[in-house]
Amino acid sequence: MAKPSEKEIAARAYKLWEEAGMPKGKDDEFWHAAEQELLNEDKSNPMRTPDTL
Repeated sequence: MAKPSEKEIAARAYKLWEEAGMPKGKDDEFWHAAEQELLNEDKSNPMRTPDTL
């Protein structure tokens, strides 16, 4: 899988932000956390093969 799309990252960041109590001024932190989670999720995918690295 390629790098997550901005839409996927935004959706995950929003969910993380909601779960954290919707703090103000932390947009970048949630964006980066969401992006990293999605990237790490791809690495743990059992369907991952050398061709998809």
